Amino acid sequence: MPPRSPEDDNPAGNSASVRTRRIREFAREVLGFDEFRPGQECAMQAVVSGRDTLAVLPSGAGKTAVYQVAGPLLDGPVVIVSPLIALQRDQVDRLADIEQQAGRAAQLNSTLSAGDQREALQSIQDGTIRFLFLAPEQLTKPEVVDSLRDANPALFVVDEAHCVSAWGHDFRPDYLRLGGVIEQLGHPTVLALTATAAPPVRAEIVERLEMRDPEIVVAGFDRPEIRLEVDQYADAHGKDERVLDRVLAELGEGRGPGIVYSATRRGTEEIAGRLQDRGLRARPYHAGLNKGDREDTQRAWMADELDVVVATTAFGMGIDKPDTRFVIHAEPADSVDSYYQEIGRAGRDGDPALAVLVYRQEDLSLRRFFAAGAPAEEELQQVAGLVQAAAAAGIEDGVDVQDLREETGRGATPLARDLNLLEQVSAVVLDEDGAAHPADDAPPPGEAAAAARELAEHHERVDQSRVEMMRGYAETTDCRRQFLLGYFGEQLDEPCGNCDNCSAGTAHEPAGADDPDTPFPVETPVEHSEWGNGVVMRVEDDRLVVLFDDVGYKTLGLAAVTENDLLRARM
Repeated sequence: MPPRSPEDDNPAGNSASVRTRRIREFAREVLGFDEFRPGQECAMQAVVSGRDTLAVLPSGAGKTAVYQVAGPLLDGPVVIVSPLIALQRDQVDRLADIEQQAGRAAQLNSTLSAGDQREALQSIQDGTIRFLFLAPEQLTKPEVVDSLRDANPALFVVDEAHCVSAWGHDFRPDYLRLGGVIEQLGHPTVLALTATAAPPVRAEIVERLEMRDPEIVVAGFDRPEIRLEVDQYADAHGKDERVLDRVLAELGEGRGPGIVYSATRRGTEEIAGRLQDRGLRARPYHAGLNKGDREDTQRAWMADELDVVVATTAFGMGIDKPDTRFVIHAEPADSVDSYYQEIGRAGRDGDPALAVLVYRQEDLSLRRFFAAGAPAEEELQQVAGLVQAAAAAGIEDGVDVQDLREETGRGATPLARDLNLLEQVSAVVLDEDGAAHPADDAPPPGEAAAAARELAEHHERVDQSRVEMMRGYAETTDCRRQFLLGYFGEQLDEPCGNCDNCSAGTAHEPAGADDPDTPFPVETPVEHSEWGNGVVMRVEDDRLVVLFDDVGYKTLGLAAVTENDLLRARM
């Protein structure tokens, strides 16, 4: 670690120039960095100066390097909240290579024995380890929070921070408690990391984590090395054959390995089987497979023993194989957010890669079905009532989910959704074992159910709007990259030249994108007469894409907006 003078109040240096020098020296000497990727150094600077930081960096852009460099320059341990045990293990292994300079790393999760868990907490308290990785569920345990508070962490990292946002495509209720935990720890510097976050997601991350005057670092969403294509088919047979043909063509030209995403478990097994019949090393991957099979498939994939994995979204977070050359979607993703995240697993080594959506309009009905179906208020009230009744009866261990299933007669998936909604409206809390407890100051069951139902209807409206934006991406004749980036509020001034529409000559520069006379430029806060407040996300020749707080994404004709005075800019 670079030396520091004893009179420095900030362990990384009292001036920006000193902190910059130490960051660059450490990154070069320990990680071998000759140069930083966009956003990395800016985020490191903010963290070592003690400022809460939200870093939105593209997939493969080295988000973890931010805390690997900044952490050792701070005076105290680093706590990293990561949602997957496999992802935690991977990061611990990577830090082992630089342990002498950066400090030791350890995990704290349910796979460890009670003794190993106690040892990990003791080690962070006595300074034996600098980095502690844990899942958010661990923070339901008062003894864990107490031990971390005694360790006086200098940095609290939230990886995959979009999981904290109900607007995000991978929302996880157990992330909701992190803001309160941060305050219990004395509010160490907070670093939130994500690869995909549209403006409302960023705002919710900041709010949920109770970040103070944060530095927002957005490096840009563009992955220019990934070519974007959509193959459109009217019939199911032609579409299915095209998926196989595209895989065979890419691998036949030596452009592999790759991932095929399917919307259903059955689809993954059928496609994988047909690829195997053609002599390819292919395997399915989905949540219905046993853990051993999933782990063996992931191991084989990382060891270059497979040509292609055919997967649902279960093959997602934490999958990092930089030489993945293609991602093919057999059906549309549930949102542009998810699609961007999934195609971002290709080309992380910076070499050319391909993302293909094999599209049949009828396949969107499956996504609309998944996005529909808010639970009945009576069902929510029953669940909330059972949880509160158990607590009133003195059952301190909470209500086991299996018991709730037997009592209510509901399946595991709808019951999990009910509990998640009730947790979001502060009616219940789920502990690490999945048992449900009433939240502090929980509202009465009827009131909780009404709030949870309203929230579910809001989510349904937003999710349906995201499906429509996925349709817009699939059917546009303009530059696909401009559409994709515009969804996240980023304007690309010229067509990209690396998508099928650019190659076909149908893409053109949108006249309104940088027109100073455009009445509603990108990121303008607006109000609609019916749909309320929103933000302009994309400007085209004759259309606006607006993300509304209550109804999600809407595409509006510019002429209708101006002629009927449908929008007004908010100050």
